[in-house]
Amino acid sequence: MITRRDTLRILAGSTMLPAAPMAAWAQAGYPDKPLRYIVPFAAGGLTDVMARLIGQKLSDGFGQPVIVENRPGASANLGADQVARSAPDGYTLLAVTLTHAVNPSLYSDLPYNVQKDLQPVAHLATSPLVLVVNAASPHKDLKSFLAAAKARRFNGGSSGNGTPPHLGLELLALASGTEFTHVPYKGGAPSINDLMGNQIDFIVSNLPESINAIKGDRLRALAVTSAKRIPLLPDVPTFAEAGVKGVELENWTGMMAPAGTPRPVVDKLAGAAIAALKAPGSAEKISELGFSATGLGPDQFGKILNADVERWRDIVKRRNIKAT
Repeated sequence: MITRRDTLRILAGSTMLPAAPMAAWAQAGYPDKPLRYIVPFAAGGLTDVMARLIGQKLSDGFGQPVIVENRPGASANLGADQVARSAPDGYTLLAVTLTHAVNPSLYSDLPYNVQKDLQPVAHLATSPLVLVVNAASPHKDLKSFLAAAKARRFNGGSSGNGTPPHLGLELLALASGTEFTHVPYKGGAPSINDLMGNQIDFIVSNLPESINAIKGDRLRALAVTSAKRIPLLPDVPTFAEAGVKGVELENWTGMMAPAGTPRPVVDKLAGAAIAALKAPGSAEKISELGFSATGLGPDQFGKILNADVERWRDIVKRRNIKAT
């Protein structure tokens, strides 16, 4: 029988490469050839857009092409496995999100270990989620919404099982004592379309996926999952302000490399990526996408990753969240 582990390795289409001799890193000049930046999601998505923005800035700074390659599949595990098994020489990078911290709790047969086979480089940006309903909904605030949801079990959409919007729904259920019927979609866009079409009751949506519909008065935002209100939606309260504590969740995006990549190379990559966030035009573009730049180095990023792996392992177990 071909297992999920076998399938991922076959699809990745590469073999384990030996580690580069450490002596090679005594030579100056890194990087002296093009870099590959693997995005384990489809082209045009938010992670892809962010990776291309950072990749272009890295290319400008290094004087070497940074080639962004989309390797979607297997819930973002296909591309991650490919990078985990690449040579640890600083020339293959991975765009990661909160999804990669949650996947170890959803899949028992992953062919790679995100904490052991990949090396944190830079934590780039965060983005909160937002509880949205149809603009024509009678619910103007979280209190009204929850009261109605307790009287009639609401259908909540998401971009798929185990995705940040699904996690947001489960956090809301835990914190409010309200049960919802989860309706998974294949991506954020179709779930938002159905919400605007009154096919579902709500979504705890990735902000970048719903901000245009909110600004266009097609969706109504009731609360955000951040600890503080956000500049893009200054009139929308946090969940805590709206009366429900414990619904704090931010999606994030970052850069990782194969484990064993020499620390001087990791530090050079991290410095360049963080500088890219501060380059002219970057902050404005990142804000337009619904992200807030963080610019944290490998040690801080590693702590965030480890904390999220533990946090979501507990919640996935408590809520019996399944990958499919």
